[in-house]
Amino acid sequence: MQELHSIQIQPIIERALEEDWGYGDWTTDLCVEKGRQAKARIICKEDCVIAGLDIAAAVFKKVDPNVQVEIKAQNGQSVKDRTLLLSISGSAQSILKAERVALNLMGRMCGIATVTREFVKALEGTKTQLLDTRKTTPGLRILEKSATVLGGARNHRFGLCDGALVKENHIRAAGGITQAVSRLRDGLPPMLKIEVETTNLSEVKEAINAGADIIMFDNMSVEAMREAMAFVNGRAIVEASGNVRLNNVRAIAETGVNFISTSSVITAARWSDLSLLFDL
Repeated sequence: MQELHSIQIQPIIERALEEDWGYGDWTTDLCVEKGRQAKARIICKEDCVIAGLDIAAAVFKKVDPNVQVEIKAQNGQSVKDRTLLLSISGSAQSILKAERVALNLMGRMCGIATVTREFVKALEGTKTQLLDTRKTTPGLRILEKSATVLGGARNHRFGLCDGALVKENHIRAAGGITQAVSRLRDGLPPMLKIEVETTNLSEVKEAINAGADIIMFDNMSVEAMREAMAFVNGRAIVEASGNVRLNNVRAIAETGVNFISTSSVITAARWSDLSLLFDL
């Protein structure tokens, strides 16, 4: 995924601030003098992989364009506990009003990048690449998929328009793998690929014979994947998915599949512990 642009992230930030503020921040508005200036810093409180520095900075700028933000680390960088990530200076009220949204978005992204990096490290020395999935938090897909890339993965389809992935329910609704692939060949733009989800060798054979570009092994055992890989024999790109964990991802890769996709890098990622501290 390319670097995020303001036009992509501003609506997310605006919605998050509106959600957080509601009718206003009574505590900040009444407790803190309007002209009070402050300096603050965001640190991590555990080892993690950094993601979302630019997003957090954009939150502060959205609240108050006069707030100054200095980024002290790099997205994709592995950092240790207590590492300084951002320095902020300006209106104390503005910093306080931006704090929670900035930490929420960045903490979520760092958590995803950290888990992703663990999976990527488990694949070191193999030719298999890690992919994310479309199983993302509604409204936050662009941030979450950006975080997986910073962790070292590649993006699978961003949306349904990015390619054809024929899954179990499509197969049933279409009347079979052969019928589904045939209809896609008739109507799909020529630059888009056709991927077919399979669960056993019989389905793999049908998908290959139907002319699928990519075969997905879904929830197949390592032994079954080895047998299926021997049949495919380079005639299609192969992706493994389903029940992918840190303790089995390397064994799956060693079957020779081109890609392994998992939703766990997003759905199982816990937030990284970040904190904003005032230095008045």
